[in-house]
Amino acid sequence: MNKKKEKKKSHIPFRLNLLFLIVFISFSVLILRLGVVQIVYGDDYKREIERTEDVTVNNPVPRGKMYDRTGKVIVDNIPQNAITYTKNAGVKQDDMLKVANKLAVLIEKDLDKVQEGDKRDFWIMKNQKRADKKVSEKEIDKLKENFEGKELDKKIYRLKRDRITEEELNELTAEDLEVLAIYRELSTGYALTPQIVKNRNVTPEEFAVVSENLQLLPGVDTTTDWERYYPFDSTLKSVLGKVTESEEGLPADMLDYYLARDYSRNDRVGKSYIEQQYEEVLHGQKAKVKNVTDKAGKVLETIPITDGKRGRDLVLSIDMELQQATEKIIEEELKKAKNISGTSLLDRANVVIMDPRTGEVLTMAGRQIVKDKETGQEVMQDDALGNISMAYNVGSAVKGATIMTGYNTGAIKPGERYLDTPMKIHQTPVKKSWKPLGVVNDLDALKRSSNVYMFHIAINIGDGKYIPNGTLPLNLKYGFKTMRESFAQYGLGVRTEIDLPNEQIGFKGPAENPGLLLDFSIGQYDTYSNMQLAQYASTIANGGNRMKPHIVKSIHEPLMENHEIGPIVQEISPKVLNRAEGHVEWFERVQEGFKKVAQEPGGTAYSFFGDKDYNPAGKTGTAQAFYDGPDKEEKFGKELHEVINLSFVGYAPADEPEMAIAVIVPWAYDSGKGHNMNLELAERVMDTYFELKKQRQMGNESAKNTGEINERNEDGL
Repeated sequence: MNKKKEKKKSHIPFRLNLLFLIVFISFSVLILRLGVVQIVYGDDYKREIERTEDVTVNNPVPRGKMYDRTGKVIVDNIPQNAITYTKNAGVKQDDMLKVANKLAVLIEKDLDKVQEGDKRDFWIMKNQKRADKKVSEKEIDKLKENFEGKELDKKIYRLKRDRITEEELNELTAEDLEVLAIYRELSTGYALTPQIVKNRNVTPEEFAVVSENLQLLPGVDTTTDWERYYPFDSTLKSVLGKVTESEEGLPADMLDYYLARDYSRNDRVGKSYIEQQYEEVLHGQKAKVKNVTDKAGKVLETIPITDGKRGRDLVLSIDMELQQATEKIIEEELKKAKNISGTSLLDRANVVIMDPRTGEVLTMAGRQIVKDKETGQEVMQDDALGNISMAYNVGSAVKGATIMTGYNTGAIKPGERYLDTPMKIHQTPVKKSWKPLGVVNDLDALKRSSNVYMFHIAINIGDGKYIPNGTLPLNLKYGFKTMRESFAQYGLGVRTEIDLPNEQIGFKGPAENPGLLLDFSIGQYDTYSNMQLAQYASTIANGGNRMKPHIVKSIHEPLMENHEIGPIVQEISPKVLNRAEGHVEWFERVQEGFKKVAQEPGGTAYSFFGDKDYNPAGKTGTAQAFYDGPDKEEKFGKELHEVINLSFVGYAPADEPEMAIAVIVPWAYDSGKGHNMNLELAERVMDTYFELKKQRQMGNESAKNTGEINERNEDGL
């Protein structure tokens, strides 16, 4: 009995010892595991806990400047004080609202961008409980039958938003709206990308007080921004182009294109003409910084990677002194011609001056009369773009191309004669020149502007034969094809390939009857732009080389000092697009005809250019056309209203051309008194070109002489 009790007593301590052993071994394993975690993997886990992310951000820099060919600055950047906000990745709506409230006390913010939708959203933020009551539980349950998740939330929010009354919106005070205007800028920015809050009319006081309180305004910073500045005001401004505002950012239709090229969504880019065409040159090399953030998206450190560099500069081929003088002449001649003709349709004129040796565009001018929407008064505005964006019937100015087409096709031979008398074709209005000219050859046809001579060329090309009062069967398809292909060699009816976007090539009419081919030969069927006329005039002037017109002369590295032009990166070389067909002596013969137009009695431009010492040559143009201007429907409805277009192409000096000119005056007059605005313009502009050249040569000679005198004085002579 005692033995049994002893055995029982001795068994209990054994179990306790076993239990203690198991507990001891377990703790030992845990301690060993903890040691491994702390000693072996401790640094790895610590790095994981303190894990950060490096995000590289590009900060924009000022765009490149633009200069004219003489070194005058025509597009610059003005530095502006700016207040920015950089949104952290994990920032909450309430945090941004707090910042907006603080900023509203320190700065004034315009409300012009605040829309009604913004007000509704802001009202909901300020009145969450009242907004929730606008949608009942029953309505929510019904929506749940068809929607769920984020889509359901959107539907509910939209109902709340739509049910806010005007009275409730009017509860927002002026202070609320200013906070809203600031909050709107904060919330539309992209994570870790500086967003402009205010960059216009930031007063020194605002800049200083915000700078002093940056520690209380997380994400806010003060910096220097820039804005485009035009020293010559509106001169050539439409051609220079525009840049998007910071709130516009990248154009939606080119978003992928720019993002693929490392642009940020709120970057400002060129959106029209030179600014757009040369965007990759002008936009510069952006500054890069690395934002080090924690897992919550809070910026821990900002590390500069590379400094930014202002965009490269453009030197344009434009001579701004000549450009401004030409614009002034156009304005004066427009006013004078309107008084003479009494027509209300004349509202614009365009002039291009081009170097026929290089294709450099020296002047691209245009002025247009428009009504001021506020005052109702007529004002002049820039219409330089009209030189490439509009096309018109230009009349006899194209006759040089018609003569060359005749030579090349064998339709005429140099010196061949025709009787210029009205042509009567069966069931067709009489086709004639401005007056019967008698027997004329090719040179006379240019000098005196014979339509009938050109008609004979077109008939011969179309393999027809003129019989008075008879029908005129022609191979129209071949005739139009042949003549258009020939005209294209001079730039008429095709892209000139100028370095600007949105160039128009004009209208090509359908080949419906023989009379239209005859009209084509005298410039009264297809339409052409003034830039096409300038390229055509240059091709005649230089003897057959169709030069590519360009408005940018060279690209340069930027310099920070003053307005000096930096080292050249690229010079735009002259480019011959094609060589117009024809023997050298044929071109010389057309050039002789152009010279007769301007310098020989009886020439259609002789009364304007006969006494000039710069040896001019040219061709006048008068075209019967139909008005298709801005007031067409208001004045004439669907009726066709006949008008006269005036044009002129020319060059000088005739023996060694250095400038070619094209002038177009659409809708010059209708039933009113006629005038010669095309020739008035051409004469005054060409006079100005050579007078300006003379002044500069005299100035250079004077400077040279002064330099030599100073040099002698320094040498003690």
